Amino acid sequence: MDIIWIVYFAVMGMVFGSFYNVVGLRVPKHESIAFPGSHCPKCGHPLKWYENIPVFSYLALRGRCKSCKSPISAIYPVFETLTGLLFAYSFSRFGWSMELLLACLFISLLVIITVSDLVYMLIPDIVLLPFAAAIAIIRFLSPAAPWWSAWLGAVLGFCLLYLIALVTKGAMGGGDIKLYFVIGLVLGVEKIFLSFFLACLFGALFGIGLMAAGRFKKRKPIPFGPFIAAGSLIAYFFGNDLIAFYLRMYGLS
Repeated sequence: MDIIWIVYFAVMGMVFGSFYNVVGLRVPKHESIAFPGSHCPKCGHPLKWYENIPVFSYLALRGRCKSCKSPISAIYPVFETLTGLLFAYSFSRFGWSMELLLACLFISLLVIITVSDLVYMLIPDIVLLPFAAAIAIIRFLSPAAPWWSAWLGAVLGFCLLYLIALVTKGAMGGGDIKLYFVIGLVLGVEKIFLSFFLACLFGALFGIGLMAAGRFKKRKPIPFGPFIAAGSLIAYFFGNDLIAFYLRMYGLS
């Protein structure tokens, strides 16, 4: 029976992932997420239902608009697939629990802000605030252990990024700072620092990769949101194991 629910969550994740692409692409431009319906951004061709099936339509159309043959951004199938996989893994990990709801909300937030930050270098408050409220309610109804860890993690996450922004004179955007408050609510004290370490590590590796490929531009900013999302998800799902491994490696446990 569990496999049926895992498949269900994978499919629902892809459907929601398709919607999150729309939110991430339209909200920063102050556009409606409902009207107009899904369409080709190049020629305006309205998508029929069979052109709008997550992942499968992209593959069937070979990544091109049926009308004008313009390339369709890979953002759509990539984040639809990722959301589906993460939703399915969350159910397999947490089952029917309050933590499953928290995981799905957390994944949803990170997918939306990643799309938005990749395209516009922006993490909109109008996206952050509803998720912050929902996650805070869940943390109130289903506290972390110990109960204060989530709230202290939120404060530390906010203060850490705010301090870095002050020291670096704006290297961290306001969206990143507020995002880490929400991430702290989810991760708690111990894993908030792991999340930031991983985000910086991934960002550094990406920068090194760009330099090796000769594509690094000194004055061109790189969105940090995707690295925050990757580091935070790894810390959320595997943080306890990573911390335990680190402590064992140095004989601290």
